[in-house]
Amino acid sequence: MATTSSTSTSTPYTNGSSPITRIAQDHLFSILLLLPLDSIFHFAMTCKKFRSLTYSDSFWESLCRRDWGPSSIDALRSCKQEQFPWKKLYQQIYQLDSVYCRTLMLTHPQGGEDLLLPRPRASHSLNFVSGCLVLFGGGFEGGRHLDDTWVAYVGNDFKIILKWNKIESGIPSGRFGHSCVVIGDCLVLFGGINDHGARQNDTWVGQVAVRDAFGITLSWRLLDVGSVAPPPRGAHAACSIDKRKMLIQGGIGLSGLRLGDTWVLELSENLHLGVWQEIVTHPSPPSRSGHTLTPVGENRTILFGGRGLGYEVLNDLWLFDTSEGHWRWVQLLFDLQNIPQGLALPRVGHSANLIIGGRLLIYGGEDSYRHRKNDFWVLDISSVSSIMQSGTPPSPERSKTKLWRRLKSKGDNPSGRSFHRACVDPSGRNLYVFGGMVDGLRQPAESSGLRFDGELFLVELLLQC
Repeated sequence: MATTSSTSTSTPYTNGSSPITRIAQDHLFSILLLLPLDSIFHFAMTCKKFRSLTYSDSFWESLCRRDWGPSSIDALRSCKQEQFPWKKLYQQIYQLDSVYCRTLMLTHPQGGEDLLLPRPRASHSLNFVSGCLVLFGGGFEGGRHLDDTWVAYVGNDFKIILKWNKIESGIPSGRFGHSCVVIGDCLVLFGGINDHGARQNDTWVGQVAVRDAFGITLSWRLLDVGSVAPPPRGAHAACSIDKRKMLIQGGIGLSGLRLGDTWVLELSENLHLGVWQEIVTHPSPPSRSGHTLTPVGENRTILFGGRGLGYEVLNDLWLFDTSEGHWRWVQLLFDLQNIPQGLALPRVGHSANLIIGGRLLIYGGEDSYRHRKNDFWVLDISSVSSIMQSGTPPSPERSKTKLWRRLKSKGDNPSGRSFHRACVDPSGRNLYVFGGMVDGLRQPAESSGLRFDGELFLVELLLQC
């Protein structure tokens, strides 16, 4: 009996086979998708069978869906018919070093009509919703506002614009420096400044309906939010969070005072009613304007940059976290000296959009000397957890984390610009950029030599797939 027991203990598996090899492939997939990438690669090294499994195209497609979300993968599939090498695509996303820029040429309408285009502007809104680009408002020469709404149908071909359609509605009233976010298949617009300098705090909902490429309608309606609303403002930052909430922070309030408050709008299921609530936490981002808020996950939002109370241009990074049942701001510290070309990071009037792979793509803006930028930076959200939180000095090892990376720009070289607007298509691979203030002497121009740009260009992530 003792001998039998000893033999059983020393060789528990017949023919060297482990019970894990008998687990069904679907079950192994489910287990592996709960693990970080390093653990998956370690598992692949244990035997040829597991290497083959973890290097299979179907497994890497599942891994892409886990890390990037299903909408990006479905959109990528819809715009290309050939089979994707998912492991190669995953690798290229995380080694991304270049983008390709090109100006979009708009299709001339049939019947010899004049080609209608939005006029040059800045501090407008640009969103991708229901297969369309939607452009509203903004400011142009002389500090005047615009009150027009334009829609361009894109559909599943993310590189072609059929035509701009001007929507004649008369509402919302003209403004610039407002915010507009996508919630479901609707737009939610808040605040802004008109050409008399009046700050606003009204909230609007816009609904796009697409009958075909040339039959687009957009209807706006004022949202009933009751008696509580944020103070009037413009040049604030906003984004959508969860499924039916809008987050705003900061901006320029009455008498030109920069604000530092945080508010959340919760909408009813049918988007006919809304309730504003101020979120008071400590610590929280200092007062600012011209910054960005970008959702980077179900429970996380990134705030970056802007102009502070002393008119200084900022480069601080904050995380708005709702994961533990309560809302809080956490500052994420990093050392500019340890980032190649990092001294160019502080900016205001930039754009910041979530792209495929869970990266934040930051473009343009201006520095404290009003020098306009045309650079592209990627913020690695997966590295955020490795940065020391506010109040604790970052160690040398943590501060060297590859949180930021500057990308090369190829193709058309867009002018440096600030207070432009940008949005990403559902694939997360294509960024549309419109307008902004640029340097130049062409007319129409401000007395300072600035001009307002009216180009629409596309920024593509350079991937070989």
